This record gives sequence, C-alpha cells and structure tokens, in this order.
Amino acid sequence: MVISWQAEGEQYGHPAVCFFTVLFKFSALAFYVLFSIFVQSFVIQFVVTVLLVALDFWTVKNVSGRILVGLRWWNEVNDQGESVWHYESLDQQTLETLNKKDAWLFWWSLYLTPVAWVALGIVAVIKFNLDYLLVVGVALVLSIANIIGFTKCRKDAKKQIQQFASQTVASHMASTLQSAFSV
Repeated sequence: MVISWQAEGEQYGHPAVCFFTVLFKFSALAFYVLFSIFVQSFVIQFVVTVLLVALDFWTVKNVSGRILVGLRWWNEVNDQGESVWHYESLDQQTLETLNKKDAWLFWWSLYLTPVAWVALGIVAVIKFNLDYLLVVGVALVLSIANIIGFTKCRKDAKKQIQQFASQTVASHMASTLQSAFSV
C-alpha cells in the first residue's frame, strides 16, 4: 500500500521541468559526496560542484519558478547603487490552474536542498575538511538566494491578489450604492 500526499491519479503537469529541477540539485549533492569519498582532488570537486549548483540556481530561477509555480524574481542595482527587487507572478486565475504536484515538488526541493548542504557543511567541519566549506558556502548562498527570491515573490503575489480583491469588492459596492441612490 502506498500513501500519497497527492490526489490519486494526479500526474505532473510538466515532468521534464520537474525532472531538471531535481536533477541538478541531486547531481550537485551526489557529486560532492561521491567525489569526496573516492577522489581527493579538491579543485575538480569544487569546479564541477559549483557548476552543477549554478545550473540548479539558473534552472530554478528562470525556468522552474515560472512554469511550476508561476513566479519570477530578479534583483538589479539601479543608477543610485541601490538594490532593487522585482517580482512577477501570473494572474490569480492562471495560478489556480497550476499543477499542485508540480508546486509541491518545487517548494519542497527548494527548501530541503539547503538543509542537505548544511548537513554536509557540518560533516566537513567534523572531518576538519574546512576547504570543503567553500563549496558548501557557494551552494548555500545560491540556494538561499532562490529561497529569499521566491518567498518574497510569493508574498508579493499574495499581496497583489488581496489588493485586487479588495479593490474589486470596493468598486462593486460603490457601483451598487451609486445605482441604489440614482434611481
């Protein structure tokens, strides 16, 4: 008997995107662990792991976020040297049609990856492989950047939806009152 968190029969809406969302995360973690067990070349491990983590960051930020949860974020520095965050989300109707299984995979993989990297960082400290903390640090920075970006984006999307709903209700009430008194 299999216990599922998802509705029975529900399939992934975008299996290829889900696959690559998990592939780069798993590949970076697996390469880091397996390479450190079998080979002692820090340079190769650093370069390949950081490349895989960068591919994961880019894929999640630019592809998975848009397709699986309808969110997109980016940060830029304006002419005054200030950091400006930009958030985009699909409209409420489109957000409601997104596949729940895709969204579940996106959010869980987004939040569990840094937990795994922290655990690997603790192992590196215990084994006195402090140079490997550099790899873990890069992985954590990129993972946490995506967490912050998508969490802020989701909060901004909810705020926009609430503002739209309150404006719609207020305008409906105003038009109802206006039509009631203009008889």
